[in-house]
Amino acid sequence: MSSKYAIGVDYGTESGRAVLVRLSDGAEIAEHVTPYRHNVIDEKLPESGLKLEHDWALQHPADYIEVLTTSVPAVMKESGIAASEVIGLGIDFTACTMLPIDGAGQPLCFNEAYKANPHSWVKLWKHHAAQDEANLINEIAASRGESFLPRYGGKISSEWMLAKSWQILNEAPEMYEAADKFVEATDWVVGQMTGNIVRNSCTAGYKSIWHKRDGYPSSEFYKALDPRLENLADTKLRGDVLPLGSKAGELTADMAARMGLTAGI
Repeated sequence: MSSKYAIGVDYGTESGRAVLVRLSDGAEIAEHVTPYRHNVIDEKLPESGLKLEHDWALQHPADYIEVLTTSVPAVMKESGIAASEVIGLGIDFTACTMLPIDGAGQPLCFNEAYKANPHSWVKLWKHHAAQDEANLINEIAASRGESFLPRYGGKISSEWMLAKSWQILNEAPEMYEAADKFVEATDWVVGQMTGNIVRNSCTAGYKSIWHKRDGYPSSEFYKALDPRLENLADTKLRGDVLPLGSKAGELTADMAARMGLTAGI
């Protein structure tokens, strides 16, 4: 019986790496690194040149797709393995790296009308410009005795989903309204491969204050932060949350062709 293989793609801060692994023994057969074309965007926006303020850290979502279309074909070529022998692919990502998307699942920064607004872009994990919002989240959660707070050591980070979402609402309400959802970059990339965006329980649980029994914090808590946030969980954060290791979907024919793999894996 021929061997079967899987590909893992690790998305870091400055590059993405694909590794081809033999499933029978875990042997790493080939690997390839693709540096992000736009690196970390922390001084000015691409094209418009808009200067970014202190503690901003953005990225270009097209760079994530380039990793798939460059590093995956590269490991396939290096290994000489037939595409039919690769039965699955999984990714990991630095988090919380979040982006606002439209109803078609595309980043707002891909839209000509929005790309000059920094809040339409990916907010990288180390974007710390939402510290004011994080301070208020912690203060209000503590004063209300919110049960979720001790799960996170009594402190919600400026790096996480809620603080970043609230910063968008405060500084660019038009981007907040334009966004159909706020999603983790890891879930967006998987969605680009499958044609359907779902949320993974790791980032939802650690970075978005989701709990497998309790769900997200109550609408009353969000309303206490800001009345405009009352329905955040049911609107911008909606979507199925799946356990790690479960099947998120199957590779589309278009992405399979671009990656040199077989559709449907």
